[in-house]
Amino acid sequence: MSVKTSADVLIGGKIYTLSGYESEEYLQKVANYINNKINEFDEMEQFRQIPADMKATLLELNIADDYFKAKEQAEVLEKTVREKEREIYELQHDLISANIKVESSEENAASLEKENKELLLNKAKLETSLADALLGKVKCQTPAETNEQQTENNETKPPADSQTSAMGQAENKKQNSNRKK
Repeated sequence: MSVKTSADVLIGGKIYTLSGYESEEYLQKVANYINNKINEFDEMEQFRQIPADMKATLLELNIADDYFKAKEQAEVLEKTVREKEREIYELQHDLISANIKVESSEENAASLEKENKELLLNKAKLETSLADALLGKVKCQTPAETNEQQTENNETKPPADSQTSAMGQAENKKQNSNRKK
């Protein structure tokens, strides 16, 4: 339990001893608030002409009005704080969900990347084995087969120079026509 404190304060020109569990600074602050309210009313001409008990009642009403306005404002602020806390909670929930999705996507991407590397490696192996198989067939041919392929290629190839071939055809026609005569 807190220690009870006492403080002498000046309110409306009179000294009072206030005691409570708050600090002395707080008790002086309360007294200062009341003095400001009294001074606020004293500045009004009509207030000075009212009897003392009526002044006290008006002062009490004014302080009560300040209290209820402050209380209402505090309730509005508390409601706003609760709403903001709820929004923060929802945003944190959304952030956690997004982080889980990102982690899942990263794991999926890593898995796909690993699979892609394996497929590329498999492709390279298949290409190498295909190249080896094709080279193996070429190396396995006998020299006679190679000569046959070259002969076939030479027979099917047209002459390299088209002018020479045209001249050759013209001579062949000439010889054929000479034979017919």
